[in-house]
Amino acid sequence: MKPYLVVKKGIDWVIAFLLIFLASPIMVAATIAIKIGSKGPILFRQKRPGKNGKIFTVYKFRTMSLETDQDGNLLPDLLRMTGLGSFLRKCSIDELPQLFNILKGDMSFIGPRPLLVQYLEYYTPEQNRRHEVVPGISGWAQVNGRNTISWEEKFRYDVWYVDHISLMLDVKIVFRTIKNVLVREGINNSQNDTMPMFSGSTLDV
Repeated sequence: MKPYLVVKKGIDWVIAFLLIFLASPIMVAATIAIKIGSKGPILFRQKRPGKNGKIFTVYKFRTMSLETDQDGNLLPDLLRMTGLGSFLRKCSIDELPQLFNILKGDMSFIGPRPLLVQYLEYYTPEQNRRHEVVPGISGWAQVNGRNTISWEEKFRYDVWYVDHISLMLDVKIVFRTIKNVLVREGINNSQNDTMPMFSGSTLDV
C-alpha cells in the first residue's frame, strides 16, 4: 500500500468532520426545501460497490420526484427531476450527505465515482481495477468531462487515477472540481441530465 493512502484516509476524516459543521446550515435548508417541495424521503439511498467491490449504501439529497405512470412504474429521470433538484445538482449540494459516507470510511473526497451494483458484471478486468481504491465524491473522470464523455473514457480516467494516485493529483482534482462547480462545466451531457445506463463496452479498452 502506498504511504499516501494511509494519510489520505486521515485527511478525509478530518476535512469531512469540519465540512459537516460548516455546511450544516446549507444541509438544513436543503432538507426543509426538499420536504416542502415534493413527497418522498429527503435522502436518496442506493447500494454501490466500494473498494474491492464491497457493497455500501451511498447517501445523497433526493433530486427527483416519485411520480409514476399508470402502471406504477417510475417516470424517466428527465420527467421526475424537480426544479429544486436541478439546482442542487448544478451546485453539487446533493452530494453533501456523502460527507457521512466519508466519515464511515466507505468513500473518499477524491476517487473513482461509485457506480451501480448492476454494472459489476459488465466491466472488463481492466475497467474493474477502478475498485482498487476507495471511491470518491469527485475524481479524475469527473474533472475531465463527467457526463459529457463516454463510459469507456470515464473508466480509462478512473484506472489512470488508480495507477497515479498521489497528494498532488488529489489537490489538482479538488481545485478543478471547485472550478467546474462554479462554472457548471461538464455537469450534463448533450442530451440528458443523467448518463445512459452502462451495459458493457463496445470498444476495445
